Amino acid sequence: MIFLKLYLIAMVCYLIGSIPFSYIITKWKGGTDIRSVGSGNVGATNASRVLGRWYGIIIGILDFTKGLIAVFLAGLIMGNSYFLIYGYAFGMLGAQVLGGFIVLAGHIWPIFLGFKGGKGVATFFGALSALCPMAGLVGGEIFLIIVLIWGYASLGSIAGVIATYVILIPMFIINGFPLEYLVYTLGGTLVIGMKHKENILRLLQGKERPMGKNNKSAPSLS
Repeated sequence: MIFLKLYLIAMVCYLIGSIPFSYIITKWKGGTDIRSVGSGNVGATNASRVLGRWYGIIIGILDFTKGLIAVFLAGLIMGNSYFLIYGYAFGMLGAQVLGGFIVLAGHIWPIFLGFKGGKGVATFFGALSALCPMAGLVGGEIFLIIVLIWGYASLGSIAGVIATYVILIPMFIINGFPLEYLVYTLGGTLVIGMKHKENILRLLQGKERPMGKNNKSAPSLS
């Protein structure tokens, strides 16, 4: 029974994550395949360049909501069930973290687009906000501050996801926050960092493209 629940969580969360809102809305709005324009990335940032800022915001909210819903449904499916892994009880919170990872994987490798999707930032924050709202708020604020000041979504994304992990370390040690929060934020940071490796290289070279034309220069990462 428990493995049936885990299978159901995996299937539901992956399918939710695989919904390519930026692709759907760009196709609906202008008949354009978002993978063939701009950066080619299936995400809110590229959609904002193709369709405009407000469409980018709407798509970002929808991608965020995917993570939120997936974590909620994972907890609902798991309920009070649990099983032991090396003596550690894997229960509702563990299932929600699993749901968070899988919805993120669905967004990055969606079955509906040949396993080539977005970079997962909004979906990561959506799932994290369901798991630990405080960490999601801190990371989201850092993302917004950097984007508003310098206009670089990639820099804001990288800094925001790293901050979620860093802020949770003392909370885990001092306040006894669940280990699952650290596992999710560390895993998400590594995956999103990997997806942004080209952006990181361009930032180091000073060649990264800002979201708007009147943005200030990005701060050096070197």
